[in-house]
Amino acid sequence: MKTKNSTWKVVLIAIAIIIAVALMAVFGVQSYMNRAISMEEQVSTAKSDVNVQEKRRVDLLGNLVDCVNNYDKHEYETLKAIVDGRSSNDDKATEIKTSIKAVSEAYPELKSNENYKQLMNELATTENLITNYRENYNKQVKIYNAYVRKFPQRMFLDFLGYEKQEYKLLDFGDDLQDEPQDLFAED
Repeated sequence: MKTKNSTWKVVLIAIAIIIAVALMAVFGVQSYMNRAISMEEQVSTAKSDVNVQEKRRVDLLGNLVDCVNNYDKHEYETLKAIVDGRSSNDDKATEIKTSIKAVSEAYPELKSNENYKQLMNELATTENLITNYRENYNKQVKIYNAYVRKFPQRMFLDFLGYEKQEYKLLDFGDDLQDEPQDLFAED
């Protein structure tokens, strides 16, 4: 009787050990997957950050160029009125002086030079942000790739479809292209 009870105990212990090992394997693989998912999200976020800054650059260029062009037009018209006023009779000159005085009160100085400086500063800032976000993206890809290629998670993650991601590098080639290329466009 004791041998039968001890046999059942051994069988139950063996089954418990097998179940414990299976659960540990499942939870181990799941932890590898959870970490890989988290890293994939970091890569996606970094990619999105680059896209947001590239959109900001496009919007900024359009808005600032329009602003500078409009102000240039205003300065041109103001200076043309001054020149025309100097060459006409005194009544018209008085009218122009009054107009210029009103303009100078609204615009104390002609500022297109400042607008150009602002444009260049904004563009430099945006380009620096894009560079920083691209570096962050490549850093996140490096961390992700290192993780999915390490042993033992490599065995499980390859089987589950987690693949190494590619870096997004600038391609300057032999010929310069007229249009900027979206580094993150789907191929």
